Amino acid sequence: MATNPPANLALDGGDPRKPSLQAGDVTSGTASMEYTNNQEVSFEEYMYHAAITRAQEKEANARYIAARGPQTFKGMIKGRFSKGHMEQDAYAEVVGSISRETDEKGHGNDALQVTGNGSTESTENYGITEAQRQTANRALRTASWGTVFYLITTDILGPTGAPWAFAQLGYGPGVALYSVFGAMSYYSGWILWKVFCGLDSDRYPIRGYGDFFFRMFGSWARHFVNLAQALQLLLTVSVIILSNGQSISQISRGSSGESQGICFVACMIIFMAAGFILGQIRTLQRLGWLANLAVWLNVTLVLLCMVSVMYGPNYAAVEASFGLPPGMPIQKYAGTPPPGMATGGVGFVASLNGLNVAVYAYGGAMLFAALLAEMRHPLDFWKSLIVAEIFIYGMYIFFGIFMYSYQGQYTYNPSVQGIAAYGMQTAGNVLSLISNLIAAVLYSNIGLKVVYIEVFHELLGFPELTTRSGKIWWAALIPLYWAIAFIIAATVPQFSYIVGLVGALFILSFTYTFPAWLAVGYWVKKDAMIEGEERFDPATGTYNYVDHGWKRWRRGFMRKPLFNAFNIFYFLGALVTCALGCYSSIVSLRLAFQSNIATSLSCTPPL
Repeated sequence: MATNPPANLALDGGDPRKPSLQAGDVTSGTASMEYTNNQEVSFEEYMYHAAITRAQEKEANARYIAARGPQTFKGMIKGRFSKGHMEQDAYAEVVGSISRETDEKGHGNDALQVTGNGSTESTENYGITEAQRQTANRALRTASWGTVFYLITTDILGPTGAPWAFAQLGYGPGVALYSVFGAMSYYSGWILWKVFCGLDSDRYPIRGYGDFFFRMFGSWARHFVNLAQALQLLLTVSVIILSNGQSISQISRGSSGESQGICFVACMIIFMAAGFILGQIRTLQRLGWLANLAVWLNVTLVLLCMVSVMYGPNYAAVEASFGLPPGMPIQKYAGTPPPGMATGGVGFVASLNGLNVAVYAYGGAMLFAALLAEMRHPLDFWKSLIVAEIFIYGMYIFFGIFMYSYQGQYTYNPSVQGIAAYGMQTAGNVLSLISNLIAAVLYSNIGLKVVYIEVFHELLGFPELTTRSGKIWWAALIPLYWAIAFIIAATVPQFSYIVGLVGALFILSFTYTFPAWLAVGYWVKKDAMIEGEERFDPATGTYNYVDHGWKRWRRGFMRKPLFNAFNIFYFLGALVTCALGCYSSIVSLRLAFQSNIATSLSCTPPL
């Protein structure tokens, strides 16, 4: 998972199917989490309207491509630096023509709005028809699969931990694990894509990760997933505070490295204070260029690290963080390194810590719902996903092997802080500070919104964030949020192990465990439907079930027994991996404190 601006920063505005929201307003995330889905809407009704929406999108996309012509690579790159108004206007014209044709034909399936009690009401509202509403909504959904490829890459790509993972695993296990987790992260993305296409519609849009679970399992699942997401984002902000505190500390020590520089806790406070200030920003308009910049910052950091190998490893940082003394010859291993030749621990624990970093590297599925919601033709998402995964996988493998080949057991995480030459190290740290500060502000923004809506608003009755009093509460809670993240970072000052713990407990869950759980529920429910005997009636909002309970679940499972069994195995395997990852991180943190390598709330930097 990249610690740079998340991909949704590049999407100019909030939910594309809520035109009333101000474009670029970060608080639009509030509306996207105000779940307007009616509790009484059935799974089958979601599927019914999703099928209508997919068919209409397919027709609109075909007409748009015919009128515009296929997108070239040059056009894709150029489009990422434009504001997208011409593309939006062109697609709006296509959608408008289809809607007018629908009105003329008198198609009535979408002319009725089904309420929760099964009655119907006209969608005519102040003279606005359903077709006109669809035109306004879909006109803002302009992202092509090429654009979404770029956004997935921006969100996931974070290669600076890959060399350290190889140093714990060795060449063979490192390549194997990055390959397996890369393939499985694609499979998880494929699951989310299929479920999105099956349940999302113009009437009942999916706007966030929690919506998947709300529609499958109810409100309790949505609350659980959203609170887990909020906790993950809080810990992610803590990791960023810790990482950038180390960057500020390195910069402050000067080229000689003999001075201790600024007190390490003060370094983290400096970064936290910047978060206090920037966290108050509620409107970030037209910042799509930052997503482009984030990828190039990553590429620049990779090249900087690769050039820096001519100066040797940063022995002082490795010794301060892991207690590995300098002076040994640099060694590399095809298999798991022996004790004393890996900084992540001994034997099995070291391998698990390397595995945790590999897991963290592919995190990003949490934003896939938001990316799909912005697409003109969500059925094309698989193209974005497979091209992005291949590119990201190639970057991890090449960069990880390259750096480990030169630095061996002295490979550091993040690799930019393992640069020995002060000038290049400072340049890399400054680039990291710029991108990571923006990322931390956005992660805290999303995380606090989830907590505010799930706990403060829904359970404690606090005002909505769009009200004046809600904005005052936001201004007061942002410093508290950053202060909690700072306390976590200062209490556990060991970057690699805390990254591993976050990766094992949350990144792994959102990227592997939760999609597997979702897949079991979705396909069993979907395949339990009997075509011809069961049907949804849009006039009454009812579905005539043939049966219920165990018999229905058994029929759904046995339609694809091997596929469903694999998803259950995938779910259980992800849970075991989560447990092993948490175990290794906790053991390593405990040993680090016992050996005085890591200290809490100390002026002494951990590198």
